[in-house]
Amino acid sequence: MTGVLDGIRVLDLTQMVAGPLCTMLLGDLGAEVIKVEPPTGDTSRDIGVNRPGGESDYFLSLNRNKRSIVLDLKAANGIAMLKALALQCDIVVENFRPGTLDKLGIGYETLREGHRGLIYCALSGFGQDGPYRDRPALDPVIQAMSGLMQLNGTASSGPLKTGVLISDFVPPLFGTIGILSALYTRKTSGEGQRVDVSMLDATVFSMVPREGYYFSTGRTPERLGNAHYQIAPWNTYETSDHRHVMVVAHTAKYWKALLAATGRDALGDDPRFRTNADRLQNRTLLDAELAAAFATGTLAAWTERLGASDALFSPVRDFEEVFADPAVRDAMVQTVTHPTAGEVPILRNPIRLSANPSTIRRAPPLLGQHTDEVLRELDLPRV
Repeated sequence: MTGVLDGIRVLDLTQMVAGPLCTMLLGDLGAEVIKVEPPTGDTSRDIGVNRPGGESDYFLSLNRNKRSIVLDLKAANGIAMLKALALQCDIVVENFRPGTLDKLGIGYETLREGHRGLIYCALSGFGQDGPYRDRPALDPVIQAMSGLMQLNGTASSGPLKTGVLISDFVPPLFGTIGILSALYTRKTSGEGQRVDVSMLDATVFSMVPREGYYFSTGRTPERLGNAHYQIAPWNTYETSDHRHVMVVAHTAKYWKALLAATGRDALGDDPRFRTNADRLQNRTLLDAELAAAFATGTLAAWTERLGASDALFSPVRDFEEVFADPAVRDAMVQTVTHPTAGEVPILRNPIRLSANPSTIRRAPPLLGQHTDEVLRELDLPRV
């Protein structure tokens, strides 16, 4: 089977997380991805202290299905080679600060002069114009600027970032959608186009529907930890073995199922808890009732009882439990052989296409591993 993007060639000028995730998704869908790295390598190769076989876990997570070539874009021959490469590619993806590649003479307008079908995707922190365009950006900076941090944490903890790189994760999803849209349009027009995605814009959009609450009330939703600002119960509760269970009852059906599982049916007739509005008004009392109930049994016992009642819940699991679960392990984890790191488990693409499934065909590359191979295939001189 071939991927949906089989025959499409991507020139990847990205580093760190957001850009490489975008090009990795394209590679998973079948595109040929040529990763251009400076002589020192993608910055993410040196991030952190966990370095299996000399590579960082960051790099190994984000760069499968790519071939690495080294070009020095500070040198004239490196610039010339990149221009020649771009002429033979369908897509260019970059995440430099706005204007950087224009100054080097390899921006969108220059590259498309000899290639009207080129699709050029720029992922930047704050967009190509506006007051913040020249500022550097990483995930926590965007989380803070977007208001996302203001939603996380509790009144006592203050604002907290999320435990995952949400501002690095959402923008490349939109970038990939934009690229695929441009490819679809090119089929009839023959023309490529520029795709711009701002990390700030994408993160603000990721807060849907919280913005609706703000536009309606003029207020930022409260920081409530694991609770919800408009629905109760919606929280985590500690069990007798000091584990936690997440419980949600956003409809009457799930409220009744929760009451049945916890043996608190009488709460359903309590005027303080009859409706969601009542439960929100008396959230502290409700949480105390449920906390007392969950403290009487182990997580395993509650998992069985809540499951039998068809309640909406989940045990709060650590990574060991998540990746030992066959539902995750068998569906989402694949092992690839890396030249220095050995057998490396990496996550499969979650998109399931029946006729053209996504695939992992290559392990993350060593720095410059494919320079000679790629240049030879494209009939370009060695830099």
